[in-house]
Amino acid sequence: MPVRLLLLCLFSLPCCVFAQKNADGVYSLTGYVRDSVTRQPIQGANIFILETRRGVTTGRDGFFILSVPAGTYTVKVSHVGFKPIVTSMNIRELVYREVLLADDTKNLEEVTVTTEAPDRNVRKVELGVTQLAIKNIKRIPAFMGEVDVVRSLLLLPGVSTVGEGAPGLNVRGGSTDQNLVLMDEAPIFNASHLMGFFSVFNPDAVRDVTLHRGGIAPGYGGRASSVLDIKIKEPDNQQWTVNGGIGLVSSRLGVEGPIVKNKFSVLAASRLAINDFLFRLGPVNLRDTRANFYDFTTKLKYLLNEHHTITFTGYAGKDVFKLPSDSLASVEVNASSTQYNYQTINGTLRWNYSINDRLNLATTAILSHYASENVAPDSSNAFRLTSSILHRQLKADLSFLANDFHSLQGGLSVIDYRIQPNQLIPGPFSNVLPVTLPIERAYELAAYVQDEWTVNDNLSVMAGLRYSELLNRGPAEVRTYQEGVPREPETVASAKTYRSGAIYNRTGGFEPRLALRFTLAEGQSIKAGYNRMRQYIQQITNTTAALPTSRWALSNPYILPQIADQWSVGYFRNTSGNMYELSAEVYYKTIRNAIDYKDGAQLVLTPAPETELLQGQGRAYGLETMVRKSKGFWTGWASYTYARTFLTIDGPYPEERINNGNAYPANFDKPHTVNIAAVYRPSTRFNISLNFTYSTGRPVTQPYARARVNGVIVPIFIDRNQQRIPDYHRLDFSMQFEQDPAKNKRWQSSWIFSVYNVYARRNAYSVFFKMNSRSLTDAYKLSIFGTAFPSLTYNFKF
Repeated sequence: MPVRLLLLCLFSLPCCVFAQKNADGVYSLTGYVRDSVTRQPIQGANIFILETRRGVTTGRDGFFILSVPAGTYTVKVSHVGFKPIVTSMNIRELVYREVLLADDTKNLEEVTVTTEAPDRNVRKVELGVTQLAIKNIKRIPAFMGEVDVVRSLLLLPGVSTVGEGAPGLNVRGGSTDQNLVLMDEAPIFNASHLMGFFSVFNPDAVRDVTLHRGGIAPGYGGRASSVLDIKIKEPDNQQWTVNGGIGLVSSRLGVEGPIVKNKFSVLAASRLAINDFLFRLGPVNLRDTRANFYDFTTKLKYLLNEHHTITFTGYAGKDVFKLPSDSLASVEVNASSTQYNYQTINGTLRWNYSINDRLNLATTAILSHYASENVAPDSSNAFRLTSSILHRQLKADLSFLANDFHSLQGGLSVIDYRIQPNQLIPGPFSNVLPVTLPIERAYELAAYVQDEWTVNDNLSVMAGLRYSELLNRGPAEVRTYQEGVPREPETVASAKTYRSGAIYNRTGGFEPRLALRFTLAEGQSIKAGYNRMRQYIQQITNTTAALPTSRWALSNPYILPQIADQWSVGYFRNTSGNMYELSAEVYYKTIRNAIDYKDGAQLVLTPAPETELLQGQGRAYGLETMVRKSKGFWTGWASYTYARTFLTIDGPYPEERINNGNAYPANFDKPHTVNIAAVYRPSTRFNISLNFTYSTGRPVTQPYARARVNGVIVPIFIDRNQQRIPDYHRLDFSMQFEQDPAKNKRWQSSWIFSVYNVYARRNAYSVFFKMNSRSLTDAYKLSIFGTAFPSLTYNFKF
């Protein structure tokens, strides 16, 4: 019944945008603010009426709407980094305008980190939210010249990774699977190319990137740590353009333009990386290595009329990575090489409907499919190990501007999950036996409401409530275990079979969200926030860095959903006309049902993962500070983060405890992190970028002693994660040469020269040990990038 009711609500509401005259003689001024060159929407642009001293700020799509009594007004449209426009308007009926702002190439006062309004970091209610514009991400020095949307976030406070080249991010004490990564609302389950070296997001197609790590709005849910919201740019509806680039790792080509001018436009961007030749030039043992990928991103926008808009975003990408090494140990077969294939296919169809100047509805259908495959091609032991996730979703979001003091939002969502954990398929003449694990199925239902309330000039409150619920459904076989003994495959007491569609487990609850902002003085504010997040899907892996071999699992009667409660307080201040921004945030987070694994856990092809994993309590706390300069020839920021993350796994039996039930650091616990980023732009044609990063080494478990068993040296381990690898630090450099933007040439090009790891630091990814008969251990340090990596990239657009 809840599913049927939700579907009825979703499909009974149409979707788009118009404004109309109010009954009291008030009219609407509405439209879009766009970049005059790229035609991309400008978020945070200010529309200000001088006579009434009232104004509004554009949203992420550049849209604005402002209601005023009939009359003649002076309207100013402005945004930092653009030339302001002041014009007189006679408003005696609905007025629609498309405002084009020209880039201010003379004063160079532009936002380096964010496209928000210059003082929005002080005025906005939510905290722990950072937005990066793609033009600024492209100025950050990149590995091998490949602009990486996700890796640029590592320069922000509160964001870290377990090591160089590792996939995923760790945000405020969360594991990599606790981040909800969205591309135009479609979830991405693996956001990396080349096993984690690069991200799947084509920089030519991305408009902006927003990371929510605290004060998360109730419209987001399903993960326990953070939300990474990536928006694809709007296609140009005026003229056709072609852009691309040639780099050492990959080459890019994109096109966008109007199919029907001002009505129907399309964007298509692709990347292709064929890097086999690089390995053939290297050592003999690497010449059979393959490291290739492609991705394709498209967006179509159709304006039915000034009220209705339909957009479609699609993405497809695939990776092939082959190592000339031994086989996958977990399936106990030997092979001369292992090939990893993984691919993502996403689609988002959105229908927008603005009912009037205060009420807007958006309905979205989402499809996301991720599949991974490990292949061992040897004839006697050939196999394919596959897994997949199918995510189908319908959602509706309603926003209502009640008055100047209350802005309301609400929405409904239903997700249909279908997970194939593992399937082992033997080759034609293989000795490997086939194994197929049962498919996991479930619905995730959610509803939310939110009110952003401006109490007075000094106090604003954003309060919301989300309710979510997971319904596991059949066909399924649910095991029960013997009482009074540890949960093991050998202690299964019975199993009950459920028919197709039958609900055999329900779990859920409320997720309150609250944020407050109090203005101390001009350019100063204090903010506080609380949010609860529930996570019903988790990545099951006992490796430090989650690889494509990792499987995903839904919560069930034994794997309980992870529940995170986070409290945070921050101080924000802008000085010198918003030239300098200072911020400091402290947070404390608790995690119920945090996941870790038994010693020696085997998760691949395990039909009962609940017998291999353990759940307990987690806590994370920290301080994040940041100073940013956003105007002038020198721009950039410096940040310091102190962060700790501890887990406590204290089960009823010794086999279900870690470190005897005492707290221990998580794999990604890094107490100290310093990031510095600087951009020097003496002219519009040239800029130099530098970034430096330092962090404490992550925890590792080292052998405490050794024993000889039947002539074999065996290491003895006591407590988990009590030692650390060496500290990490790195310096990067880049120079960018562009054409003079004042010369309006059809062909535009730029060159980017960069050096990653300038002083060739051999940072440790891991430290491992080998026992021998002469000494206790031999210790070895594994470095992923042990030298400097120069690169040269050519970009073009016409």
